[in-house]
Amino acid sequence: EISAAYDAVSAEFLTLISKAAANIHDFHSKQLENSWFTSEKEGVFLGQLIRPIETVGIYVPGGTAALASSVLMSAIPAGVAGVKEIIMCTPPQPDGMVTPEILVAAHEAGVGVIFKIGGAQAIAAMAYGTDAVQKVDKICGPGNIYVTTAKRMVYGACDIDMVAGPSEIAIVADDTANASFVAADMLSQAEHDILSSAVLFTNSEKLAQEVSDELGKQIQQISRQEIAEQSIDKWGAIYVTANIEEAIELANTMAPEHLEVCTVDPFSKLSLIRNAGAIFLGNYSSEPLGDYFAGPNHILPTGGAARFFSPLSVCDFLKRSSVISYNESALAKEKDDICAFAMLEGLDAHANAIKIRFEDVDK
Repeated sequence: EISAAYDAVSAEFLTLISKAAANIHDFHSKQLENSWFTSEKEGVFLGQLIRPIETVGIYVPGGTAALASSVLMSAIPAGVAGVKEIIMCTPPQPDGMVTPEILVAAHEAGVGVIFKIGGAQAIAAMAYGTDAVQKVDKICGPGNIYVTTAKRMVYGACDIDMVAGPSEIAIVADDTANASFVAADMLSQAEHDILSSAVLFTNSEKLAQEVSDELGKQIQQISRQEIAEQSIDKWGAIYVTANIEEAIELANTMAPEHLEVCTVDPFSKLSLIRNAGAIFLGNYSSEPLGDYFAGPNHILPTGGAARFFSPLSVCDFLKRSSVISYNESALAKEKDDICAFAMLEGLDAHANAIKIRFEDVDK
């Protein structure tokens, strides 16, 4: 089927996948961590050992929008981290076949095994294992509310990337921004889902009105018009603020998945931004650039989680083990303090584990 999928997709798609994969790989290669060790004190050896997770499961939704890009964003960082085995679950189409673009993307990204399983049952299979599906250490990838709820439920049996909600975009713009650009970028997220949110924060009443007008025009021209209309109607907003600093502070409070800064000098505003999954600076750094091609990961925190969570990265597929080694003389210097600390907490067996090593010496 994988071979047939290559025959089914266009040459243009193969070129796009290759280019995007290279950019994603290059960006994530810079995130690799190294083990480190130190022996600054005599007789003491400390360190941190970095090891990759051994097995990762990727979930890829089917449906009308088969997200080949999500395959790349999940599998490539895992591969860069050194994950030994990457498996994938994705629901088949009505004819029993997997979307060709999904199969090609998975093969290009280094997925080793592919199962035709969708929904919550796919998450359960990867989390707990079956006769056919290997139990994994971590599950990544987007899905509908059933998949997302299943991921939340299996957390603990394995790790998950994050609990992701509907897509979001916030745009901070001044009167130098192009209203048609801003409206188009808002709609790029509104077309995802009726629960997606697109919000503009601007200090320009003129821009606010122009963007509102542009939204009305452009929404008539997109294929997912009905979805976008419901999204904009229920979850879209335009806020006019006293100044750009106030606009940025409102964006920080929202902590959006995607944040665009379309101002006269966007780089000067970067230091003011505290909470955002991905930050796009300038009028030509449109959000879809990050979805597909630039290289940074598009699996991002939503629902305000950017206040405390980060984009998926190579680090999410690495484990860190502390390394501790004291020789006798080094422990002797610290034993009284360790025992005192243990006794303060009422844990005399902890203290005894240290004392017993020096009974003969103390006598």
